[in-house]
Amino acid sequence: MNKQAVVGFLGLGSIGVANFFWGKSSTPSGPADSGFPNGLSIPPPDKNRNGGVPTSQVKNGKGFVSDQSDLVRPADFFKYGFPGPIHDLQTREEFVACYNRVTRNPYYVVEHITPGSLSKNGANGDRKNSVFKEDEQIPAKFRARLRDYFRSGYDRGHQAPAADAKFSQKAMDETFYLTNMSPQVGEGFNRDYWAHLEDFARRLAQNYRSVRIVTGPLFLPKKDPIDGKFRVTYEVIGNPPNVAVPTHFFKLIVAESPVQNPTSDALAVAAFVLPNDVISNDTKLTAFEVPLEALEISSGLEFLSKVPANKKKSLCKEVKCEIIVRDFKQISNGKKELLALPPPPSN
Repeated sequence: MNKQAVVGFLGLGSIGVANFFWGKSSTPSGPADSGFPNGLSIPPPDKNRNGGVPTSQVKNGKGFVSDQSDLVRPADFFKYGFPGPIHDLQTREEFVACYNRVTRNPYYVVEHITPGSLSKNGANGDRKNSVFKEDEQIPAKFRARLRDYFRSGYDRGHQAPAADAKFSQKAMDETFYLTNMSPQVGEGFNRDYWAHLEDFARRLAQNYRSVRIVTGPLFLPKKDPIDGKFRVTYEVIGNPPNVAVPTHFFKLIVAESPVQNPTSDALAVAAFVLPNDVISNDTKLTAFEVPLEALEISSGLEFLSKVPANKKKSLCKEVKCEIIVRDFKQISNGKKELLALPPPPSN
């Protein structure tokens, strides 16, 4: 049953689908123990639900039913408690996160960076002062735990990177909640190519006054070499195992207000999907670019639905979509020097 049908079936009238599932509504609340989000009550039976026939005269295949107990009212189950899905939407200083209680990963995180938010100031956050932490806003039975990642072989991979939130210590600290983490391959991905992609997104603030970024995990099918069938398989870590390891990650970048033409209302858009695996730094970033519709189909999310097609431009036609590989090397005097390596070859 689709969401519109669910809302109509429950008799919620003009309440929006999103508002119902997020537990926010302008509809007057019913009894506190109704079981619905925000106290929504179950609509009572009335003659309109039975085609205008009084309850005592409702006809079924065997004749007339005699009392209300014979009516089919599946929505009454919700008086015992609403089962879900519940989406944990959390607004932080630098990003908004939507958490998936089943996979213990974010569904997605939405960031906003600007030249000002990335510039240095007296209140800058320092990663050395931040620690990974469990998110106590999530019910304990659905919460990702620090111990789930211990000796798992995977990094606690930021979806909203700490380097995007340097404008305050609080903003940076918030990026270390496990609700902003997914298990990521460390060497060769999280600490390498994925980090270079995050750097590419930040560098766009040199060309655009506003950059919005959506990042999240994907669980994509793979063809079985034996029987040729496609299956979705992924590892699960933790004890007990309950944190899903994504097969891929996506990053959608929407750049606004180009510096050269700040009054433009067109958006420069690019979507990238990368495997959660070791990736050579020689690989072109454009090799991971996918059509926006393909990302929507794979993620179950809908992006930029209110933006006319003629207001969307290809980001990679506006700027050169490439990573810059950076590495820290230890030099003889004991200090660290940031070395910028040549970008991948253009051919």
